[in-house]
Amino acid sequence: MVLHELFVWIWFAALVVVLVSSVMFLHPRIRERYVYTHVGLLLLPAAAALIGWIGAGAGVEIGPWRFDGLSWLMGFYISMLSWMIQRFSIRYLHGDRAYRHYFWLLTWTAVAASTIWSSNDLRIVAVCWGMPFVGLVALTWLKKEWAPSRAVAIQMGTMFLISWLAIAGTAVWLWAAFGEWKLSFVLSPSHVGNLSISEKLTMNSLLLLAAIIPAGQWPFHRWLLESAVTPTPVSAVMHAGLVNAGGLLLARFSPLFNNIEAHVLLFIIAFVSVLLGTGISFVQVDYKRQLVASTMAQMGVMFVQCALGAYGAAVVHLILHGLFKATLFLQSGSVVPRPGRAVRPSSVGSWWGGALLGLAIGVQFWLISPEEPNRLFSALLLGASITVAWGRLADFREGRWLGLAAVAVMALISEGVRHRLTMLIQGALPSGKVPPSALEWLAFSLFVVAAIAILWLVRNRSSRLFVRFYMWLVHFGEPRLSAVEPHPHYLNVYMKGGAIDE
Repeated sequence: MVLHELFVWIWFAALVVVLVSSVMFLHPRIRERYVYTHVGLLLLPAAAALIGWIGAGAGVEIGPWRFDGLSWLMGFYISMLSWMIQRFSIRYLHGDRAYRHYFWLLTWTAVAASTIWSSNDLRIVAVCWGMPFVGLVALTWLKKEWAPSRAVAIQMGTMFLISWLAIAGTAVWLWAAFGEWKLSFVLSPSHVGNLSISEKLTMNSLLLLAAIIPAGQWPFHRWLLESAVTPTPVSAVMHAGLVNAGGLLLARFSPLFNNIEAHVLLFIIAFVSVLLGTGISFVQVDYKRQLVASTMAQMGVMFVQCALGAYGAAVVHLILHGLFKATLFLQSGSVVPRPGRAVRPSSVGSWWGGALLGLAIGVQFWLISPEEPNRLFSALLLGASITVAWGRLADFREGRWLGLAAVAVMALISEGVRHRLTMLIQGALPSGKVPPSALEWLAFSLFVVAAIAILWLVRNRSSRLFVRFYMWLVHFGEPRLSAVEPHPHYLNVYMKGGAIDE
């Protein structure tokens, strides 16, 4: 046990080292080349968390801190994301007047996010919940000379404050009910069972509010859709890390978040968010706004999994989505066409073969995976993914079958990693009440009906209904006038094919 506690102290020491390093870099006498040293030091918390995950395992408690498999995993994941994004920022942000402040705030945000999931004290959870969002607002505010950034930062701050107050209210209420701040104590089945129905519903509503706001879910999606004005590294931090926090919050509080009414409400919000986010991503022409809308939809899928009681699958989803979305944002510059080059629309291939293949594999997955949590919805996602992947292969005139083989191999590897992570995380999460299977069948039916309706609309693009729906999505996904610049100077120069003057 002493050795296990040593792993914890090593991890905390690594966090202190990177924080001190980020503060040192703020000093003007420290040369800018020190940023390479600072970014290298970011690997220390990642290494410490990985060693702790392998060596200490679960159940290490020191004062108000408790480390289990999920705590170590999130410490490693957040630290690696921070290193990757800050490594990208060395050149991307070079020359910015707030160059040093970016690295300080990025480090602060990552450290604050890491400490939430290792806390076993409601007071620390309540305080630490808001700290990463303070860092995110500050990162957005660094471009204060640009009016859209100021407007978006103010809106983000308002939304995050509501989420913060909801968590604080839940923490104080639990303390008032049990006279104890220890998280594992108040979430034990014996104590949760003593709460009245009205108390559970109120606290579930607060948890739901605190979770869906940072994830940009409907009807609190506006701040997320307008966050495309932030610099690319800040967007990567936001979409790969902080918007995922809601799923982790519900997973941690799953013994309390167990009312069927709360699960149904969460499913309705998530289902609407999936439809809206997917639709907006299809009609938007700006690549970053497409990614932002895609995040809204993906977070909706994560919350559908939470609503169905599959918290382990939701955590794995947010981890894999975070890595994928961070890569997309950091590579977003490569999709911008160069002046003088026309963008050729992709061809439209037949989806029937992919639909049949997706249906066959989805049914097979459902039949052979009885131990899989939420297997019906997982089978639906797997089948839909295969259908979409098949349709994308139609864009390739040559090497289509080689591409299919490569996709199949990557899918097998991905499924193996996902299954292994799900089993590891499931054992680290507290046991909560599983909603009735009727809710899963309802979710399955609604998604199938929605897919059929969307397919019909796409097949009838000349209909008045499609035109109205398309224009409504365009209008719904557009930001406020205060969150955009009417005609940016850099865009005018870009369209002329010239260089942008600094």
